[in-house]
Amino acid sequence: MDNTYGRALRRGVQRLRAAGVASPEWDARIMAAHLIHCGYMDIPLDQSPMPGFDVAFDALLRRREAREPLQYVLGSAWFGPLELKVGPGVFIPRPETEVMADWAVRNAEGPRLVDLCTGTGALALYLHHYLPDAQVKAVELADAALAYTQANTRNTEVEVIQADATAGDTLAEWNGTVDLLVTNPPYVPETPDLEPEVYHDPHNAVFAGADGMGVITGLIPTIARLVRPGGKVAIEHDDSTSEAVQAALARHGGFEQIAPLQDLTGTPRFVTAVRGVD
Repeated sequence: MDNTYGRALRRGVQRLRAAGVASPEWDARIMAAHLIHCGYMDIPLDQSPMPGFDVAFDALLRRREAREPLQYVLGSAWFGPLELKVGPGVFIPRPETEVMADWAVRNAEGPRLVDLCTGTGALALYLHHYLPDAQVKAVELADAALAYTQANTRNTEVEVIQADATAGDTLAEWNGTVDLLVTNPPYVPETPDLEPEVYHDPHNAVFAGADGMGVITGLIPTIARLVRPGGKVAIEHDDSTSEAVQAALARHGGFEQIAPLQDLTGTPRFVTAVRGVD
């Protein structure tokens, strides 16, 4: 048989490997399974492709060869148990953020929960999934990202607000009453040296100035204003800025038990804190 799914996969792997993709076998298999509508281990390798497969597979391969993220190519990304819509214009949720999401679920002591710089809505939806009786508000500023926030939160009880999370009046109706606040803001120091896929994410959703602290510093007054005494906070940050984030919270004042939280690789990736009494 001249053409089979197996042969198409092998050609796809060769193309992705030549393009420098880090996981060519996985990516080719996932894209093929996406087109066939089967599990990635269930591809009938010895069968002739269905009509239109070769053209469609070539189109996906071209996008991935250009180092467009696999999640954009597929139009979705998994975050814990949630399959989220993603695409150009919104930051792709990363698996490491699930550590903070799990911490948040375990540490929520009250119904009012906030996710600042929500993007796809990943953290807000994770909280809503595991704490369905909570009131969850998600804040996003960018129009392009907001379209995905709204698509992902449709038919849920998550309330989406388009606003600047650093503004003094954002969520003012919840001043001093938030039980738990999480944020995965832009935090990467400006650099040209990351993998090409990173630069497909919206620039203003990834990078935050030369030291990566521009947005986090601006968020701290909002966090202090919103969170009640005894309420808890978690902030994701660059792997080089844990001490800087802890110091920024300490300088602002009003936070106690400021501590690093490690991701699954043992890297300090988050800072947690408890709101004290001013």
